Parts: sequence; C-alpha cells; structure tokens
Amino acid sequence: MAETMTAWAVRWPGPMVAGPLERIRLPVPQPAPGEVLVEVEVCAVCRTDLHLAEGDLVPRRPGTVPGHEVVGRVAARGPGADRFATGARVGVAWLRSACGACRYCLRGAENLCPDSRYTGWDADGGYAEYLTAPQDFVYELPADRPAEELAPLLCAGIIGYRALRRAELPPGGRLGIYGFGASAHLTAQVALAQGATVHVLTRAESARALALQLGAASAGHAYGAPPEPLDAAILFAPVGDLVPVALAALDAGGTLAVAGIHLTDIPMLNYAEHLFRERTLRSVTANTRADGRALLEHAARHPLSVTTVAYGLEEADRALADLAADRVTGAAVLHVGG
Repeated sequence: MAETMTAWAVRWPGPMVAGPLERIRLPVPQPAPGEVLVEVEVCAVCRTDLHLAEGDLVPRRPGTVPGHEVVGRVAARGPGADRFATGARVGVAWLRSACGACRYCLRGAENLCPDSRYTGWDADGGYAEYLTAPQDFVYELPADRPAEELAPLLCAGIIGYRALRRAELPPGGRLGIYGFGASAHLTAQVALAQGATVHVLTRAESARALALQLGAASAGHAYGAPPEPLDAAILFAPVGDLVPVALAALDAGGTLAVAGIHLTDIPMLNYAEHLFRERTLRSVTANTRADGRALLEHAARHPLSVTTVAYGLEEADRALADLAADRVTGAAVLHVGG
C-alpha cells in the first residue's frame, strides 16, 4: 500500500467558477480503534458536496475532503475492528457516528443526535483513494453489482427513502417530486414500487424525459401545477421559492417534506392557500442507519435503475461544476480505483 494518496480538499469555499477545490497529496490515513480503512472504488457526487464547496454549508474543519457515497474494499482494520474481513466490499455514507446514549439515539433518532458526525464534513470523505470510517456505521454491500450503481444509493437513495417516509404518502397515493436529480430519480422508483402515482416537476428537459422513462405519470415544469392534487410531495431542489408552490399543490391533509440540507429562503406563506385544511410542512435531517439498511434491502428486492454520469477522480472539480450548472442527469460518480 502506498504511503500517500490523491485527494481533493475544499480550500477556499466559494462559487465553482472560483475553483474552491484543490487537488492534493495526503498521507494514507490509519484506522483508529473500531475503524476500517477503505480503498475507494467509486464515490458518488452529492449536492451536499456542492454546498460544502460553495460555502452554503459552512466547513467544520479546514481543507476537508468531501464525499460520502463511497463504495470500496476494506484495506486494513484498526484495533478491535472485526466486523468486516479484509477485502470485504463496503459502503460509507453521510452519517459517520452518533453518541448512542442521548435521548435522540435511545429513541431511534440518531440522525438528530447533537454529537453526530458526518463523512466529508467532520472527517475526510471519498474524494480520495482511501478513507477511514467507524465499522459500526459502514454498510455491507453485495459483491455482484457495479460500484457506480451502488454508490448513489448511499446518500441519494437513503435520504430519498427517509424523505418519502417523512412525506407520509398513503398507499396508492399521489406523490409530487420537485427537482429530479440523483436522489429524486431513485425515490420515484421506490414510490412506484409501492404503488404510488408519481408526478415530477423540474426545470430540466432531460430530467423530465428521464422521469417519464422511469414511469412517472407526468413531468412538468417546476413552477407548474401537477395534473391532479397531491397526497404528498418531496422538495429535492434547494429552492425555497418552491415551498409555497408545492404546498398549494397538496390536497387536504397532504404533507410536503423538504429533503435538502440547504434551502434558500422561503417566501411568506398564506395560511389559507398553503397550510389550511391540515397541510403539513416537514424537514428531513440526515438519516439513521435503519434508513440505510431499509433502502438497501428494498433495492435488493426491487432493483433500482441508477442513471449515472462517470468522471475520473482527477475530474472531481468538473463533476461538481456540472452539477452546479444542471448538466448532470441522474447521479455523477467519481471512478477512483478498483
């Protein structure tokens, strides 16, 4: 194993045109007790990485290596890390750790733990050839599926699954999806497998075409109206202006779940138009490991069609720039090794 590795770090948070990422060499990290060292095969590119690079999400440490949708192989194990054999295929996701003892963790809401830590934010992530992770927060992955199809499941899939739960879509209900990127195109398939009618509202023509191809009943412009009232909706686009639009599209008793970690300001809401008749507005905060296991089990039973755009590790800055400019249909993935 080499002593150093290639990685990308957020050096100067700002617009992608200003080049906030820097390609660097770092020492290969050593796994601490209870941790595994993962040799990265593929790391998917998440909009959260873009928020971190551009400063919408304030960095928690200088020079952080982004990336939290990692598929790789266990290359080494720290003291006491015996859950995975060396060479095992594993996934590393956004939630890196939680205390396990606070009132949130004890009630199964570890995503709300005040001491929770996150891959690619509190610790270096997968825009690198290696990363370390606590073994208890690492997922076992099947060896027979392409890494680039698995990587987007580890955040885009998981957070979409949690957002769908938060939206409380009734059986056979009508779901509206606002924005149709990496997470949305997976969530739509989960909802369809559950018998939902899915209406997609997004600005990109290529995304609308993909939505129809995957089985959506309709695909229109983000600020347009769906063809029928919605029982539930999920807002994936980080655009606060869409909150009143989506709320107004809900039927009585409907719920809007906002899936992003960052959202621009929400305009003033009109109570009668947007919230009356028991419409509900909810946020989504990270995920629990139970969400991750449930999504991976669903994907094993109902294989998801994962649309990806491939980049090399050396193109990580271009991948984020393309994401910022809406030039990515589906999920961008960085091929690192393997």
